Amino acid sequence: MSLRGFIIGLSSLALLVPALKAQSADHDLPAAPSTAQQSQQAPKPSATTPKPADPPQTQSEPAKAGPSEPAQSSPTETAEPAAAAAPKSNAAVATSAPASSTDDQAETTIRRFVNEVNVVFTVTDKHGRYVKDLRKNDFKVIDDSQPASEIRSFHSETDLPLQVGLLVDASNSVRDRFKFEQESAIEFLNQTVRPKYDKAFVLGFDVTADLTQDFTDNTEALSRGVRALRPGGGTAMYDALYKACRDKLLKAAETQTGPARRAVILLSDGDDNQSRVTREEAIEMAQRAEVVVYTISTNVTGARGKYDKVLERIAEATGGRAFFPFQLTDVANAFAEIQDELRSQYAISYKPAEFKTDGRYRTIEILAQNHKNLRVRSRRGYYAPSE
Repeated sequence: MSLRGFIIGLSSLALLVPALKAQSADHDLPAAPSTAQQSQQAPKPSATTPKPADPPQTQSEPAKAGPSEPAQSSPTETAEPAAAAAPKSNAAVATSAPASSTDDQAETTIRRFVNEVNVVFTVTDKHGRYVKDLRKNDFKVIDDSQPASEIRSFHSETDLPLQVGLLVDASNSVRDRFKFEQESAIEFLNQTVRPKYDKAFVLGFDVTADLTQDFTDNTEALSRGVRALRPGGGTAMYDALYKACRDKLLKAAETQTGPARRAVILLSDGDDNQSRVTREEAIEMAQRAEVVVYTISTNVTGARGKYDKVLERIAEATGGRAFFPFQLTDVANAFAEIQDELRSQYAISYKPAEFKTDGRYRTIEILAQNHKNLRVRSRRGYYAPSE
């Protein structure tokens, strides 16, 4: 080998050694995280003001609804003085610093809890007639077995805006009387919903829930939504109630700028055979959304069955009423009584004694004092917010 060839060989070997060392070093280092891994390891701070804890967001099908949500606080209290004058429920209030010009910079958030509970209730005499002329001193509030420490406000509420969900059983079990029930529901909406003041939506259900008309104050649109319902399939009533309260009425409560009355009219025979959530989970969601549920049984046999007891349980737990018409014409009468009750209620706001933000269920009992033979009907309790 010539001297020139030997020198070239040495030069090539000198260049190869650093490359081999670099390759060996690459095998010793952990692989760089992927874009998805980086986003998991270092999530970008949100520039959006946090809201009170919401129920778990599940898939769009009601049968997929996840019942195990964290403790849900009630609607958020606004910072406006005018809104503060109205009764507010237990709420997590979020206050944010001014937004930064850089979207990636997190906002400073201060959270506080408003230890105040709102309850809407009705009072009837021994004949079932509504009593509308009572005052604050006529009532005593028991919260979690203890007297409320303070009554913040009391009103005879006859004119609050309504947010109503009409839930209609469209399963095979109600096919023979479905047309009459549709017409009764349409008449109720026409008589109850006031343009530019009240809002309602229509949701039919069999195996799945079908929103045929979203929130609107247009009674013609609501009528079309009711007529669009078609009977068929099984019954997933609990899923429908859960979805209506979580996806519609709870969200409406979060965006409502002032007080409103939220209610569900549930028209069904109570025979649920398809739901993923249980009856108690559906009731809990209604309580978290502060929704009063009125049930109208479509069982017109004249005998109270086990499914009528289901409807009664749902209504009583949320402060509503259960109606059991003996004939089809009584369905229209039930709607008329619900309309009357929605305009014949009281609203009280109070501060509980020894209140804790522990997410626990607390019972409510409102007692009528100084009067005999009066019956007070309200929701049975609520879930305290959790920190």
